[in-house]
Amino acid sequence: MNQADTNPNDPSALLEPLPGHSSLGRLERILRRGEFAVTAELNPPDSANPQDVYERAAIFDGWVDGINAVDASGANAHMSSVGICALLTRMGYAPIMQISCRDKNRIAIQGDVLGASAMGVQNILCLTGDGVQAGDQPGAKPVFDLDCMSLLETIRIMRDNSKFLSGRKLTSPPTVFLGAAINPFAPPQDFRVHRLAKKIAAGAQFVQSQYCYDVPMFRNYMQQVVPEHGNIRNYMQQVRDMGLDKECFILCGVGPLASARTARWMRSNVPGVHIPDTIIERLEGAKDQKAEGKRICIDIINEVKEIEGVSGIHVMAYRQEEFVAEIVHESGVLKGRRPWTKEPTSMDEMVAARMEEILEEPKHLLHEMAGAASEPDTQE
Repeated sequence: MNQADTNPNDPSALLEPLPGHSSLGRLERILRRGEFAVTAELNPPDSANPQDVYERAAIFDGWVDGINAVDASGANAHMSSVGICALLTRMGYAPIMQISCRDKNRIAIQGDVLGASAMGVQNILCLTGDGVQAGDQPGAKPVFDLDCMSLLETIRIMRDNSKFLSGRKLTSPPTVFLGAAINPFAPPQDFRVHRLAKKIAAGAQFVQSQYCYDVPMFRNYMQQVVPEHGNIRNYMQQVRDMGLDKECFILCGVGPLASARTARWMRSNVPGVHIPDTIIERLEGAKDQKAEGKRICIDIINEVKEIEGVSGIHVMAYRQEEFVAEIVHESGVLKGRRPWTKEPTSMDEMVAARMEEILEEPKHLLHEMAGAASEPDTQE
């Protein structure tokens, strides 16, 4: 069912903005309404062809509430997140623009934030970024002028205080929904919840987690021991105890595994990814490992969605984007809800009018040329 974006107190009124919630983008609206949100990651092309982006985005039509535009993931060069967002907003999609602090200083980043908001980007995910040694150009010079925390604070100041970090005033602040990444599976385990709290204090309004392949580990947060209680504490329970789930929307990262070999490679090479032996054994015992990887992802979603405090999932189907629709459909997380498809923006009428002018100009020129040719030559 395609549900309208309505105010629960007055269907004829717009949703009232909450403090710090100024984007009113579709992802924020879905989360504020208490719906289980679904986001996905668009694998950036090694190409300057816009059609490559459009074809990849079309796979997600009607199945996700936001599309992550990745910013040089793995410290490798691809089409930029700003460029991908420009293309996606042009076609009415709801991108989540990732910003990595590795490649740009605060001056460039603040400019990109303004440009992105002007283009219609309403969601920004703030990342520190992988080190350059992780990529295929390890000789590149890293920047890291900011990190995730200071980037969140920078954009929050721009949005809420209408000023740059220098104190110079903005005439029109960016209207964005701020996000960050979390990794519940990486040590030190006893610091992870407190790091989430710091990101929320800096400005994070939603977070997307690293891949989850071990639901008990996600639930128990690496079986974190809290000394003062002397027992194993549930990570999500700690989040709730601290009230963090009331201050921030938590989306659990999920994704299909293509094979047992892929699972082993990820476990060894992707920081913070924990894949239990039982998952690898299940893949090895399957006749069709790719299909079994998809089934495992669906099973994980069905477990994760029942954990109190989890507001949605972030599907990362690297080179398996064609499975996203099946995964979302078969998991039943939408409960009959159909995410918004392409939405018009306030700039669309202006662009459409300008396009009409552009298309009409050749016709006018032809008429003028024809008229000039029909006039008699008065010169002797």
